[in-house]
Amino acid sequence: MINTLRRSVFLAMIPAAIALGVTSFSLPAAAQQQKTLRFIAQADLKILDPITTTAYITRNHGYMVYDTLFAMDSKFEIKPQMVDKFTVSPDKKTYTFTLRNGLMFHDGAPVRSADVIASIDRWSKRDGLGQKLAESTDSWTATNDKTFVLKLKKPFAFVLDALGKPSSNVPFIMPERVAKTDAFTNITDPTGSGPFKMIKDEWVPGSKVIYVKNKEYVPRKEAPSWASGGKVVKVDRVEWLYIPDAATAANALGNGEADWWEQMPPDLIPLLAKNSSVKVENIDPLGSMGLIRFNFLYPPFNNEKMRRAVAMVVNQQDYVLGIAGNADNGKPCASYFTCGTPLASNVGSSLITGKRDFEAAKALIKESGYKGEKIVIISAADQPIVQSQSLLTTELLRKLGLNVELQAGDWGSLITRRTSKEPLDKGGWSIFHTWLVGPDLLNPGVNFALRGNGDKAWFGWPTDPKLESLREAYFEAPNAAGAKKAAEAVQGRAFEFLPYIPTAQFILPTAYRTNLSGIIVAPMAFLWNVEKK
Repeated sequence: MINTLRRSVFLAMIPAAIALGVTSFSLPAAAQQQKTLRFIAQADLKILDPITTTAYITRNHGYMVYDTLFAMDSKFEIKPQMVDKFTVSPDKKTYTFTLRNGLMFHDGAPVRSADVIASIDRWSKRDGLGQKLAESTDSWTATNDKTFVLKLKKPFAFVLDALGKPSSNVPFIMPERVAKTDAFTNITDPTGSGPFKMIKDEWVPGSKVIYVKNKEYVPRKEAPSWASGGKVVKVDRVEWLYIPDAATAANALGNGEADWWEQMPPDLIPLLAKNSSVKVENIDPLGSMGLIRFNFLYPPFNNEKMRRAVAMVVNQQDYVLGIAGNADNGKPCASYFTCGTPLASNVGSSLITGKRDFEAAKALIKESGYKGEKIVIISAADQPIVQSQSLLTTELLRKLGLNVELQAGDWGSLITRRTSKEPLDKGGWSIFHTWLVGPDLLNPGVNFALRGNGDKAWFGWPTDPKLESLREAYFEAPNAAGAKKAAEAVQGRAFEFLPYIPTAQFILPTAYRTNLSGIIVAPMAFLWNVEKK
């Protein structure tokens, strides 16, 4: 099955990739006169707002143009970023923050306390951990343009974890005029205070995004570590290239027309590894987790028995091979929290670790009352991680006798379509696949896909008061042992309710030209500190 699947995923790209010389693209003369980093991004950037979407391509854009109050380093410690200093009152209910000197937005305006407060307010309406912080907040007030105060109704141990959250949704700081936009309306103004400026006039959706060094940015003095530390930009210009055909992307990297390919299909790794001018390397210390996400608003997956039937026939090793190409780049992980981190657990996981039983699954489907309703899996042909999972799940559902249709577009279209709450006949969906990086799955507080709070939940909108209650207990845990026990209870319920099905933990190496140095080892691609000879 896997061989058939992989042929169907990469049929068009492998022959062209072997040629490595058939296709190329030209570069503007003006760009060639600068020190330009040409980066083949994982997807097409269609949404500029990192608060309204959890899509990683938009998160990565956010890290280019925005900065954060705090940031997580490689030791999972939260460090000040835009903040110079802060104090916490003895009763843990008052936090006073002072911004560091030199913070300025791309339009020349200084970063003020009012900008911070508006940005955190908007973010907290969309992010799960932000919502929890907001529940505990009495007020945010500006003492002056550089100092602001958070007063809590009661102590909340995760204040800094929330403000330094490393992945979707990241609490990026925007100008107040932008941050005042409704939290459910996409912003279109990319003005930030980060290390790069987006040149919006040169943005060509479906082709490229252009950034230039923010010469007014004042980096911190510390060495970079994940999203923390000094964000020193060592190139003049960055061209984010969107090249959906993998063979063309491999050709561009191999010939030096691109410098760095963020994420490649595993079949092309051996070809690129043979090129002495290209380095193939794993820079992700945690890996990512693939997942199957259901739409809970409509039949058939609003029925728990239907979700369980699918889980009963999932073989994580198949998904490892489908996504990562071989077992060296992935492993089964029957946990809702990143395997290899403190809260990883096997509680409740027998549903997907036991022997696959198609007959029992079919009996459960019959018991659910399924009447042949159409199931639409939306996929992204330009995103191998998504497409390989989609093909595997489509095959599983057909074996179960379900009426399933796979509809593949591009990733940008998928992340737009998954926001739809309409039924299938009006452009809706039943299942989509994606992946979450390790930091997004560390605990019940940051794992937004675990939320069961209905309309406020992530796309799919599951409602499960019991799951929400157990998540609340995690926040109230008195110590590490209590937090571990609470997280296990959350996972136990998750394997009963199935807000999503974990498919596989995997790492896909990145590839870059050997004349690059300074690439930061982190769960996401950061483009500061990168030097091009």
